Amino acid sequence: MVTKQFKAESKRLLDIMINSIYTHREIFLRELISNASDAIDKIYYKALTDESLSFEKDNYYIKIVTDKENRALKISDTGIGMTKEELDDNLGVIAKSGSLNFKKENELKDGYDIIGQFGVGFYSAFLVSDTVTVISKAFGSDEAYKWESKGAEGYTIEPCEKDSIGTDIILKIKENTEDENFDEYLDEYKLKSIIKKYSDFIRYPIKMDITRKRLKEDSEKEYEDYTEEQIVNSMVPIWRKNKKELSKEDYENFYSEKHYGFDKPIKYIHTSVDGAVSYNAILFIPEKIPYDFYTKEYEKGLELYSSGVLIMNKCPDLLPDYFGFVKGIVDSEDLSLNISREILQHDRQLKLIAKNIKTKIKNELENILKNERDKYEEFYKSFGRQLKYGIYSDFGSNKDVLQNLLMFYSSKEKKMVTLDEYVSRMPEEQKYIYYAAGESNERIEKLPQTEIVLDKGYEILYFTDDIDEFAVRMIMKYKDKEFKSVSSGDLGIEIEENEKSSSSDDKDNKELFEYMKNILSDKVKDVRESKRLKNHPVCLSNEGELTIEMEKILNSMPNNQNVKADKVLEVNINHDVFRSLKEAYTKDKDKLDLYTNLLYSQALLIEGLSINDPVEFTSNICKLMI
Repeated sequence: MVTKQFKAESKRLLDIMINSIYTHREIFLRELISNASDAIDKIYYKALTDESLSFEKDNYYIKIVTDKENRALKISDTGIGMTKEELDDNLGVIAKSGSLNFKKENELKDGYDIIGQFGVGFYSAFLVSDTVTVISKAFGSDEAYKWESKGAEGYTIEPCEKDSIGTDIILKIKENTEDENFDEYLDEYKLKSIIKKYSDFIRYPIKMDITRKRLKEDSEKEYEDYTEEQIVNSMVPIWRKNKKELSKEDYENFYSEKHYGFDKPIKYIHTSVDGAVSYNAILFIPEKIPYDFYTKEYEKGLELYSSGVLIMNKCPDLLPDYFGFVKGIVDSEDLSLNISREILQHDRQLKLIAKNIKTKIKNELENILKNERDKYEEFYKSFGRQLKYGIYSDFGSNKDVLQNLLMFYSSKEKKMVTLDEYVSRMPEEQKYIYYAAGESNERIEKLPQTEIVLDKGYEILYFTDDIDEFAVRMIMKYKDKEFKSVSSGDLGIEIEENEKSSSSDDKDNKELFEYMKNILSDKVKDVRESKRLKNHPVCLSNEGELTIEMEKILNSMPNNQNVKADKVLEVNINHDVFRSLKEAYTKDKDKLDLYTNLLYSQALLIEGLSINDPVEFTSNICKLMI
């Protein structure tokens, strides 16, 4: 028998096809099953265009058979089959696709998609086998032919016997090596898991003989193995079913079956789109955050299918990072795939789908916030940080998408509120959206800097996440209202005449504050009379863009930059402590030094900042007690 050479360039090309295109050996089964599905599609299409033919779907299937003794794996289909010429033409030319030719010849634009467009998937069989045998009988032919190859050396074609129309592909599985266990491709449970992973939604039944156990006849204890033919794929994916036929339990079961999480999703989105790009999608918004969500190991992205065949287990390009908590699948026949169908080409269709999905998620979250407030607040506890990080990243370019989804604890409402709710009830004279940052709501409530803002009846938002202040800096304004920290130098609050200092010795006060500033040296930018304090004697405020809370957060990071906010020590001149300061200024400068350092340390502690010299601080307290 004459061995024919492949019509491609050389053995090197075949090696590239086998060893470089595919990253996982198990992909071979997906490729061969997809080709088998294409073969059945071709008969279906012929039946649509030829009134003399009928297509009984129950007669069409794909069968997987293992023969461990002979290390053989057979993939059979009842599809259109191939003639001798087609075997020679399609399998003898690497990277030539019969499916692509069929699509062009018949101008298939709508209806059943033919996925095998590259003509290299068949050669993935050599990833796991030494010899590949193809036995095929074409539709409308009385003759069958066998194509066989051991790889780049070439192939043979000869007549053979086959009773029915269709194709059998028989793989002689390689022997195990130190690095590879090829036996697993003869194990029915491994094969079943590969089929479920990649080909679960092929539209035709994939059958296998599955080993099961049963009690032996006339026995109560002894069991025996027997085989039973089973359909191992689901065929019709949930996302292609009519939404009216599906219940909440159906979606929750799918969520569980896909191992998206141990929780139940708070909401699901089932969408089908026909237009510039067509796709089906089911998206889930989880209730609980995965334990590894903020680690490098966590992979964000949606499962991507093309015509029911899994292309990518995690496609990050379908989701913006700030919606990375969303789980689900997208299935489209319009995608441009690369030659191995493993990696998606970055094309216009993908970007359109991603844009639509982003809008869907945003609208659904806004809908939950509006109509199911308790459910949204539970979601926000888990993923609010991710939304805020989305605003902070990319220099605030996503703020228009996300800012209406943000929530912060309110000093007035004593619960979480949105920015829109805050602004909607602002008094007419209020200039800013006021916020206070700290480790907890309880700590913030005790901050002396909040006194004047609360005294005016203004609402304060509490920022307890380390990302909060950085995020609002990127928003800058919400509905033309700027954000303002209660620790800022200028709060934009007018002081009434009766609230202003009535002291006749303003000049003396300034001299006192200047003296205190010199005592503190470079620790503060200034010491001044406070316009915000009512009951507390002292506090720190800041000038410039960097706040004290931001200083704490930045300096707690691994790459500590030792940044410093410009701090101002503010003194309440209406407090008894100020009278002690004035008295010490005129009578005992040493005592003034002691008071000044103690007040500064007190202000640091209120802010949650560390004291440079705790020993000196305790010594100063002891001096007051003597």
